[in-house]
Amino acid sequence: MKHMTLAEITRACRGVYHGDSALAAVEVSSVTIDSRKVVKGSLFIAIKGARVDGHDLIPQTMESGALCALSERDLGDAPFPYILVESCRQALKDLAEHYRRSLDIRMVGISGSVGKTSTKEMIASVLSQRYRVLKTEGNFNNEVGLPLTVFRIREEHEVAVLEMGISDFGEMTRLARIARPDICVITNIGCAHLEQLKDRDGILKAKTEMFAFMNPNGQILLNGDDDKLRTYTPENGLQPVYFGLGEHCSFRAEQVVDQGLRGTDAEFVTPDSRFSAHISIPGSHMVHNAMAGTAVGRLLGLTDSEIRAGIEALVPLAGRNHLIETDTFVIIDDCYNANPASMKASLDVLAKADTRIAAILGDMGELGDNWKALHREVGRYAAELGIQILICIGEMAEEIAAGAREAGAPEVCHYADKQGFFAELDRLLKPGDSILVKASHMMEFPEIVERLQAKGGASR
Repeated sequence: MKHMTLAEITRACRGVYHGDSALAAVEVSSVTIDSRKVVKGSLFIAIKGARVDGHDLIPQTMESGALCALSERDLGDAPFPYILVESCRQALKDLAEHYRRSLDIRMVGISGSVGKTSTKEMIASVLSQRYRVLKTEGNFNNEVGLPLTVFRIREEHEVAVLEMGISDFGEMTRLARIARPDICVITNIGCAHLEQLKDRDGILKAKTEMFAFMNPNGQILLNGDDDKLRTYTPENGLQPVYFGLGEHCSFRAEQVVDQGLRGTDAEFVTPDSRFSAHISIPGSHMVHNAMAGTAVGRLLGLTDSEIRAGIEALVPLAGRNHLIETDTFVIIDDCYNANPASMKASLDVLAKADTRIAAILGDMGELGDNWKALHREVGRYAAELGIQILICIGEMAEEIAAGAREAGAPEVCHYADKQGFFAELDRLLKPGDSILVKASHMMEFPEIVERLQAKGGASR
């Protein structure tokens, strides 16, 4: 990693180097907080976790080939080099900021209440038609994950697409200080993390902190169909570019044809062209994702044909509107995470099925004091869509069930836990059903998807 010698790392972290002075000029090969990912020449940063303290693993990482460790503990006269720092977590961020400044690469930062990951995947798919792209993997989008993503960037990469997730004020400022995006994309302002951010205006304020450390000559892309974003004026003086369905949007979609669970066809309009493309992942939100991908693609010089190819090349991730067809069921695996807006969007997708439709919904976390009303609202929405059987699992999900019953849903079941549902699965679900599985990550609903797949037989 260029510009990542032990001497430079020590300065960036404001640490104290202990070890052979001859090694101070050696560059590390990688940076990791996971002892299992140490390779020859790695820098291991010892993070204190809930169950494991990385400091206890330092000797093991040295045996695995690590060049140096970052430590909050004074290791004394250790037989290996280490850098003593006040805080390893802060050092991780400081070091990522240092490394980012050394990179000649265009950064696309993505945030929003709903759809960050699917938008990131769409933008990366589009840009990959021309550029060598690095993207955020999994849920590496916070103050630990983002630095680790930045450390994966190498000279061969031309664009990085970074997901930036927050739950409180100030977090986005710290993430933006590291990422320093050239293009900022905000998908929407919803109702996630209300415990800390209080209301949608608070969420808008927190998300738009991204702009404070962006490239002053960069671009801001906002969802022009979102009421909060449409009327927002950035303090840095940059004029936002809007994507959406409205006529005021520079990048918009027309002639949108819903193909049910098979996806969507649409015509995409840019300031100087139009083209048609098929989106294979179902859901109206994917049209907005494709518009965001179109906008970023054009800003970075892609042709319409390259953008179309990128849109059509996108395939779903496990847990993210992933359509699984078995011999018995069609399963919509969208159980990576959930909030009220994403729950409703997934229910919209389910409602497109031409079979009996069933929704298995669980608790939504981090909704603040209004969690009961927000869960009930989802239940009412499911009933209004005509969901034929609604299965609610978890303590908070009892409110989803209550809302659905109030709105006249035909069949509603509530279970305190997954085991209660598993005991009655055979009675509840029928061959030919289309089934949505969705809850917050804490509910561990992939177990339900696995159980349904096993019961449904071979996937097609």
